[in-house]
Amino acid sequence: MSAATSAPGGVRTLPGWLGAATSADHKRVGLNMAAASLVFFLAGGVMALLMRAQLAQPHTGFVSEGTYDELFTMHGSTMIYLFVTPMALALAVYLVPLQIGAAQVAWPRLLLGGFWTWLSGGVVMQLGWLTEEGAGRAGWFSYVPLANDLNTPGVGQDLWTIGVIMAALGLFLVAACVLATIATRRAPGMSVLRMPVFTWTELVSVLMVIGAFPVLIVAMSLLYAERLGAQVYTGFSGAIDYQDLFWFFGHPVVYVMFFPFLGAAAEVIAVNARKRWFGYPAFVASMLAFAALSMSVWAHHMFTTGGVTNQYFAFTSTALILPAGMEYLGMLGTLIGGAIVLRSSMLFALGFFVQFLIGGTSGIFVASPVLDYHAEDSYIVVGHFHYTLFAGSVFGFFAGVYHWFPKVTGARLRESLGKVHFVLLAVGTNLTFMPMFFLGDYGMSRRIAEYPTHPSWGPLNLLESIGAGIIALAVAVFLVNVGLSLRRREPAGDDPWGGHTLEWATSSPPPPGNFPAALPPIRSYAPLLDLREQKRSALAGGGGT
Repeated sequence: MSAATSAPGGVRTLPGWLGAATSADHKRVGLNMAAASLVFFLAGGVMALLMRAQLAQPHTGFVSEGTYDELFTMHGSTMIYLFVTPMALALAVYLVPLQIGAAQVAWPRLLLGGFWTWLSGGVVMQLGWLTEEGAGRAGWFSYVPLANDLNTPGVGQDLWTIGVIMAALGLFLVAACVLATIATRRAPGMSVLRMPVFTWTELVSVLMVIGAFPVLIVAMSLLYAERLGAQVYTGFSGAIDYQDLFWFFGHPVVYVMFFPFLGAAAEVIAVNARKRWFGYPAFVASMLAFAALSMSVWAHHMFTTGGVTNQYFAFTSTALILPAGMEYLGMLGTLIGGAIVLRSSMLFALGFFVQFLIGGTSGIFVASPVLDYHAEDSYIVVGHFHYTLFAGSVFGFFAGVYHWFPKVTGARLRESLGKVHFVLLAVGTNLTFMPMFFLGDYGMSRRIAEYPTHPSWGPLNLLESIGAGIIALAVAVFLVNVGLSLRRREPAGDDPWGGHTLEWATSSPPPPGNFPAALPPIRSYAPLLDLREQKRSALAGGGGT
């Protein structure tokens, strides 16, 4: 083995697999985190397919009720704790230093430690499948008293609880490093109001992680003590206290799982419309307002418990409409008059905005206590949640993948396969999740493994299961696209799309230290677009500033 080398960013690296696993270079950590998150995504998808096979028709008997409870719990936990949230932060780890002109992330060794703590937590959580009692089965929220040792006995639920604590701690450490990087390592000339749109969405996300994730760690630590017999949450008020703690984390994390993919979709739309993002100052203000409000609405998940002030939480929840509207205003203003190119990334970005609108408007519905009494614990809530996090965030994720894949690898993804991927995913997503709203209105409750014969429930559930199969096919097309594009490379160059932000000013993939040459002048949140416009103005004889 050759000796370790030191990169210009000040991080020592080792060769081979050991170097890839132990490198504290932000790009390597970000790639490792994204790859691990993608593996968990595939595992969570398999769990979803097994659940849909069970629910395709009444009384299938495909899996037992206990196994279904494990699948239900581990699917939700895997997607939230181990895929969408860490993927959102993995994008920040890789891209934020590049977008702000930094050579390296702040506290790189702490970043590496945070990644391994999160990954270890994910492995611990999944080890429950190997225990005699099976994996955790109290839901991704694990309410008490359902989650105490009397109602959910066994090592699997213990491992789930410990895994969540470790995963949350790891993500907290990663977020702290991203926040410190934004605060201390911006390039000269990059004030906070010149940071790119994507960096702003990551900034508000890591602020929410710093504010909310310690509460989850406390709630889960007390839950583990409860399982050991400490009776921390004994009685009705204790159950309400647990929900207060959990949802103080649980609602902000929804926006942690949304904002970065909103930022990715916004960057894609601006580049493919060949315009700067419309209404940047208003967008920044809306992000800050959105983040602040998201920390104040947690108990709208508890309207039916009788333990919260419904009027206050209904008001703050409904107020989210205002900053959300600014995002759509920015998107429409960017598209109008733009020279639009419908690449795969653009299709996914537009799909993100269109489909998230369904999730958002259904959120207005459940923000009303009177209407929420009807929707609570029904498939309406399941449909709402999946339209925000799958039809929304996952489409934003794929928009970012098609956009930044050339920067990370130096090669393009195949556009033809990308468009097939988009069509299949759009059809499968809406076929799977749209019927959930009707099922909920017809009275089907969530978290049930068997349901009686009903004139509407069976056909709608069959449609959902067919849709889930189409989603699986779409993901398979994406994986084929990635494999083919890496084996038979189509060189992309350093800036194939005419990017607006600093990551496109360096080579693809970026070298150690990120920027071997001088950075271009930073006069706005789109410095490369500024440079191109200045050059066009000079060629036209208009000079430039």
